[in-house]
Amino acid sequence: MAPAHAVTPHVVLLPSPGAGHVVPAAQLAACLSTHHGCTATIVTYTNLSTARNSALASLPTGVTATALPEVSLDDLPADARIETRIFAVVRRTLPHLRELLLSFLGSSPAGVTAFLADLLCPAALAVAAELGIPRYVFFTSNLLCLTTLLYTPELATTTACECRDLPEPVVLPGCVPLHGTDLVDPLQDRANPVYPLIVELGLDYLLADGFLINTFDAMEHDTLGAFKELSDKGVYPPAYAVGPLVRSPSGEAENDTCIRWLDEQPDGSVLYVCFGTGGTLSVEQTAELAAGLEASGQRFLWVVRFPSDKDVSASYFGTTNHGEADDPTSYLPEGFLGRTKGTGLAVPLWAPQVEVLNHRAVGGFVSHCGWNSTLEAASAGVPTLAWPLFAEQKMNAVMLSSERVGLAALRVRPDDDRGVVTREEVASAVRELMAGKKGAAARKKARELRAAAAVASAPGGPQQQALEAVVGEWKGRG
Repeated sequence: MAPAHAVTPHVVLLPSPGAGHVVPAAQLAACLSTHHGCTATIVTYTNLSTARNSALASLPTGVTATALPEVSLDDLPADARIETRIFAVVRRTLPHLRELLLSFLGSSPAGVTAFLADLLCPAALAVAAELGIPRYVFFTSNLLCLTTLLYTPELATTTACECRDLPEPVVLPGCVPLHGTDLVDPLQDRANPVYPLIVELGLDYLLADGFLINTFDAMEHDTLGAFKELSDKGVYPPAYAVGPLVRSPSGEAENDTCIRWLDEQPDGSVLYVCFGTGGTLSVEQTAELAAGLEASGQRFLWVVRFPSDKDVSASYFGTTNHGEADDPTSYLPEGFLGRTKGTGLAVPLWAPQVEVLNHRAVGGFVSHCGWNSTLEAASAGVPTLAWPLFAEQKMNAVMLSSERVGLAALRVRPDDDRGVVTREEVASAVRELMAGKKGAAARKKARELRAAAAVASAPGGPQQQALEAVVGEWKGRG
C-alpha cells in the first residue's frame, strides 16, 4: 500500500488537432487514470478543432480537458498544407502552453509528473525541457512511421532528388523496405514549405525522454526489436509499445441505421467502405468507386463523404466546400442508390466504426490505412483492401500488405493516366478480398491479429506492463 503522503502522478497530454490524434490521447489518458493511478489533463487546440469531438465528452474521473487560446493563421497562404497549419498552431501557442504548465507547477502538489506531446507537436518538448518536466512523445501512429521520421534529417542531407526519384528503396533496421513514393506525403516535394518542417520534426523528437507508441508486438515485432537495440546503444530514446488503444464496442449503437441493416445480412458477407475522418475522394473517383462496388456484386456498407477535387484530406477538419448540398449521397451516380438497394447501404458522413467492424456480418474493409482504423480492423479481425490517401497511409499500406502482417489482401492502384482507381480495378479487388484466395489468406491473418491484440491489451498483458514501466519511470524521476 502506498504511504499516505504519496502524491498522485499528474500527466499532461497535448494531442494535435484531428480526431485521429485526440481520440487515442483520450484513450491513453483514461487508461493511465483507470489502471495506473494517474490523473491526466488533455490540452487541445482551439484552432483547427472540429465542432464534434465526442472523445472528450465522457472522460472518466481523474481526466480533465482544457484548450489553448486561438492564434491567428491569417498570414498563411490559402493553399498551405494541413501539416503546415498544424505546425504553425503548435509553434504560435507555445507561450500559452508554457503559462499553462507553469500554472500546474504552481497549483498542484503533483505539478506535472510527465508531459506527453503528440507526434505532430514535438516542438512543445522544448517548453517542458525548460521547465524541468519529464517529456515524452505519444506517437499515435506506428513505430515504422516514427523510424522513418527520425531518419528524415539524414535523408534530406544525403540526397538531393525528390523521394519519388530515389534509386533504391529506403531500408531501415527492422522495417519493411519503402519506395520513396511511400514515405510520408509532406516529404514528396522539397520545394513545399512543409518539407523543412518535417525535417525539423525528426530533430525535435530527440528532445524526448521516450516514445509511447500505439502499436503492439504482432504488428511490429521486428521493428520493435531493432529499435530497442538502437535505444539500448543510446541512438534513440526508448520506445514503449502501449497499443492497441482501441475503444471496445458499445451497445449504445444497436439502434443505429447501419447496425440494424447489418443485422439482416449473412455472416461475413458485407464489405465496409470508409476513408476515415479526413479521407476525401474526387467527384470522378467517387463515381468510379460507386460503379466498381455495383459491378462487384458484393454487399457493401459505404460511409460517403462530400467529394473534393482539390485535396484528398479535405474532410480532416470538416472543411469540404459542398455548396448547397447537405447530403453527400447526392453526389453518387444517378440511379446508384436505387439499383443497389438490395445489396448495399450508403450512409452520409459517419458510422459507428468500431461496432460495424465487430459485427458478425462484416467480412472486409476498404480502408485508407489510417492507423486508428488499422488497429480497429486488426482488433476486430477484419481483413482490408488498402486504399491509402495521405499522411503516412502509403507506408502503412506497405506494412499491412507485407507477408509478416498480412492484414491487407491487396492494395488498389490508380490508373497511370488519370490518377484514379478505375471501376474495373475496384470490382476486381473487392471480389478478391471477399471471395478470392488472397482474401482468404488475409482473413486468416486477421484472425491471428485479433487474438494477438486481445492478448496485448488483456489485464496484466504487454500493454499494461509497458505503461507500468513508463509510469514507474515517471515516479522515479519525481
